[in-house]
Amino acid sequence: MLKKDETLNNLEELAGFWNDVSNQDKERFSNEVLRRLYVLNYAPNGMWNYFTSVYFMKNKDADGNLDNEKFCEFLTKITAFIWAYAVTNPGVNAPRRPVYAEMINIVENKNIEFAEDKFEAATVKSMFNNYYFSNNRPITKSMLTWWAFNDKNQPLLPLELNLEIEHIFARKRQENEKSLSNTKQLESLGNKALLEKKINIRASDFRFEDKKKYYNGFSNDKGQFKDGTKILELQQMAENMTDFTEADINSRHDKIIDSFIDFLKQNNLIK
Repeated sequence: MLKKDETLNNLEELAGFWNDVSNQDKERFSNEVLRRLYVLNYAPNGMWNYFTSVYFMKNKDADGNLDNEKFCEFLTKITAFIWAYAVTNPGVNAPRRPVYAEMINIVENKNIEFAEDKFEAATVKSMFNNYYFSNNRPITKSMLTWWAFNDKNQPLLPLELNLEIEHIFARKRQENEKSLSNTKQLESLGNKALLEKKINIRASDFRFEDKKKYYNGFSNDKGQFKDGTKILELQQMAENMTDFTEADINSRHDKIIDSFIDFLKQNNLIK
């Protein structure tokens, strides 16, 4: 049984750990760990917080630090599992059973495997393809954040930055042109990206050729430069594409889903 002083010390260490997470402490955490923590900040549920707290308490050294490489592996694996489980087993409380089982494995010095809850690749792909990624579903922003940081060159962003969901092919454009064969494609992952709120407000109803200047940044008629987005993919799209069409939505959707299936495979979460 823990003594009162030991319990208090543990709580203080845990609070310090989470304080450093929220401050994105670059002395305590590697850049890759901070990137993984950033993505988890947009998790579809709060289970990762409890999971990570258990991992920290079990694996911290005498100075209250973690091995960054092993911690990164842990964060990567739980991201893959929690994201996939949110679509295949919807419900806020659904991940409790598998996550609690793995918490016990952490305490018992066993590897985290999710052995009883691995996914079928074809099932995951089918469910993701048929899932309605509306803006009010937390997993939508979760997937877009994961996708943005799937690019290893995407810079780390401050946690306080207010990001919204951008429709690359604007809803207003569809109202005017009616060029999409199916309006449901507006809500496809292939048509969505993270975008800073202040830019999203300005760019929301424009055609792609007009949106590009907001993605890149521009000088207004007063000579003031307005910053573009920090989302690397949108910068690259603005630089390399002249339009964003139905075919681009479909292609990008498939690329996101296929990349996520590969992510699950890399983390040994596919049967």
